Amino acid sequence: MTTLQDAKRVVRAHHAALVAATPDGIAAALAENTSADWHWRGMHPFHEQYGAADVAAVFYKPFLTAFRRVQLREDLFFGGQNDCDDGASTWVGSMGHLMGLFDAPFLGIQPTRKIAMLRYATFHKVENGKIVETSLFVDLLHLMMQAGQYPLPPQTGAHLVQPGPMTHAGLLYDDADPTAGNKTLDLINRMIGDINGHEKYQTRQEELSQCWHDDMIWWGPAGIGATYTIDRYIDQHQTPFRTQIKDRKFNGHIARIAEGDFGGFFGWANLTVTNAGGYMGLPAGQPAEMRVVDMYRRDGEKLAENWIFIDMLHWLNQQGLDVLGRLKET
Repeated sequence: MTTLQDAKRVVRAHHAALVAATPDGIAAALAENTSADWHWRGMHPFHEQYGAADVAAVFYKPFLTAFRRVQLREDLFFGGQNDCDDGASTWVGSMGHLMGLFDAPFLGIQPTRKIAMLRYATFHKVENGKIVETSLFVDLLHLMMQAGQYPLPPQTGAHLVQPGPMTHAGLLYDDADPTAGNKTLDLINRMIGDINGHEKYQTRQEELSQCWHDDMIWWGPAGIGATYTIDRYIDQHQTPFRTQIKDRKFNGHIARIAEGDFGGFFGWANLTVTNAGGYMGLPAGQPAEMRVVDMYRRDGEKLAENWIFIDMLHWLNQQGLDVLGRLKET
């Protein structure tokens, strides 16, 4: 089994190679720390790719061509044994922003020639000194907001260049006490159980108060937005989601890990849901996949912060709204 510290070293080397690379050199930089058959999962329009050359061609070369002087500004870095396979695999999670000078078009989004922050979350599976699987989620709708090209109706929550944890303690380059990570993972799993069995609670406040502090912060993706406190979370996210989305099917997760006070998971896709009409301004639609990342901070016995990434462009595209296609037409 790959040790957690060995896995972290590989991922940190991978990140360093990324930000040092040029557009023409990015394929070689990616190959340094990944396996030949590296399985990479990216959001729409990147989707699944295999091997450094294809990942570079689809995402990194266009990104590094559009963004100059890129910095990886990391807020969370932690690892763990995967709860989804009884600890058989070792994964490392990272979250923050890719910051650069937005100097050329990217996916039809027009450059600002100013600083832009591309919000990201990623999970890497490490085996035998190489990254063999990666998921990379980036908030493209938020990038459109920064460029003044947001294509959707007003969202229910706020959206900001989102900060990292209030404690500023999310970079676990040294391994944390395993008992703390176990406590965080148990709490995340209990919270998931409450979502799936929410009918047993009298009120939504009662449901959420089991696992969340009252002053919780839910850092939602662009299109939904961030909310603060249990009551505002219910008003600004949970109620629209539960009343305007139907036929929710949980498909499971690929990786779910925790270390210290931090944890997270992703699925491909986590959920299949149907827009019953009105959600994000859309008419009723057909069943569509939601690929989701959740990152968490535990404070004592309850969760305090939650950062969410959803492949919104994929979900919207399945319902006939090609956001990137519309951008390119304007």
